Amino acid sequence: MADGAMTATFLAVIGGASLLAVTARRLRPSERLPSLEGWALADRSLGAGWTWLLLGGTVYTAYTFTAVPGLAYGNGAPAFFAVPYTVIVCPLAFVLLSRLWNVARRHGYVTAADFVRGRYGSPPLALVVALTGILATMPYLALQLLGIRAVLTAGGLYPHGVTGDLVMVAVFAGLAVATYRHGLRAPAVISALKAVAVFVSLTAVCWLVLRRFGGPGAVFDGAARALGGTDTAHSPLLLTPGQQPAYATLAFGSALALLMYPHVLTAGFAADGTRTLRKVSAGLPAWTALLALFGFLGIAALAAGVRAPEGSAEAAVPMLVDRLMPGPLAGLVFGSIVVGALVPAAVMSIAAATGFVRNVYVEYVHPTATPKRQVRVAKAVSLTAKLGAVAFVFGLRDQDAINLQLLGGVWILQIFPAVAVGLYTRWLHPRALLAGWAVGMVAGTYLVVREGFSSIVPLGTGTGPLEIYAGVAALLLNLIVAVAGTAALARLGVPRGADATDLPSRLMAGRRPQTGADNP
Repeated sequence: MADGAMTATFLAVIGGASLLAVTARRLRPSERLPSLEGWALADRSLGAGWTWLLLGGTVYTAYTFTAVPGLAYGNGAPAFFAVPYTVIVCPLAFVLLSRLWNVARRHGYVTAADFVRGRYGSPPLALVVALTGILATMPYLALQLLGIRAVLTAGGLYPHGVTGDLVMVAVFAGLAVATYRHGLRAPAVISALKAVAVFVSLTAVCWLVLRRFGGPGAVFDGAARALGGTDTAHSPLLLTPGQQPAYATLAFGSALALLMYPHVLTAGFAADGTRTLRKVSAGLPAWTALLALFGFLGIAALAAGVRAPEGSAEAAVPMLVDRLMPGPLAGLVFGSIVVGALVPAAVMSIAAATGFVRNVYVEYVHPTATPKRQVRVAKAVSLTAKLGAVAFVFGLRDQDAINLQLLGGVWILQIFPAVAVGLYTRWLHPRALLAGWAVGMVAGTYLVVREGFSSIVPLGTGTGPLEIYAGVAALLLNLIVAVAGTAALARLGVPRGADATDLPSRLMAGRRPQTGADNP
């Protein structure tokens, strides 16, 4: 049961987030008529500071801050793949996000599927890109609620039964209403509180851990013993040669997949220019350092003898915090992690709603929908997505959401050829890309399900099969089919669709760019 001081501090942090959400309209309010670009992308008006807060707060989710240390708590060294993975993301974001932003701004694109539709002139390819993004995002959104519930439960702030469910709904409701009214500006404002609260609380926890154990060496030694290590050479906190291919492909594949998620692209598209995005990409390693420290806390939980419930390793760090910290500081940490879930959850719901409206509703249901109607439908879909995530969490087992999220990472990677490769070349034929996507989706799903919903799958036979990330294996098949299919279709003379991304660029030749120095 939580003490009063912890509860008061926790409520103060959550209340602060709600108050900030109310002020979201003041973040460069739009004087234009309602539009999907204004609601979903804050009119592409966020400067470097706000974009860094929003993009970092969106990429580094609350579930990441509980799952990574939970994986370190249960498995040791493999958990730290998240650190190189998020390091790889930074140069990729520097190159890909800024280039995609420039194309999207020139042509008024709001989603990745918009770009694919214009680049290849293929409605079916754009549709599967949009649906894949929505499909991969929904379990990710549900996992944010699981992260909230794990934190509340570990802190004694989640009563059993219906009362506990109502507590979580109440925590989520404030941001849901603010997002409905103000769109992306609401999570952008709250991301400032997330950054301050998480950085401050994590510093305090790490200081207490090091003070108790006498240094990081003692922490790692204690954790190695807890995991059953007998000596330094065979410590579970070191990768074995057999684990290295899985570690490397998981880090690389996850980095490629992350930049394809609609919520990450939405946060990036809200920047006011390519120069802003490059500055922000160079500053993202600060969030990576934060993630590494959370992983360290998972190791510290092992060393401290924390006993997380069976199948709930993500509760290890909240339990460590509850054990080490006085009530007010523990409430600050729990509140910080919960706010850390609210920001990405809001952006995910906005991104899913925007993809549905732009690439399903307008394309196939109501092509003449006015901008005002598009915003109205997007708001309703965004709210429905949040309600669906809540129902999912209450209605199914935690493991079901985790399994679907693992599949979501494999699925979203299959749009990489159409989106990222398409930024640099239009050689790949849209029909071949569609075939490659289908093969990648089927192969990736089969590999993950075959291994009992493990994202690491063995390839080959014999005594030592190579273990790699299923998403990378599926992506390789995807690319092989896309390249071979393009060559075959070229020989047959099958025509491509029209490339709408070229025409405006030619028409704008010699004119002053709209965004000044921000255009490359």
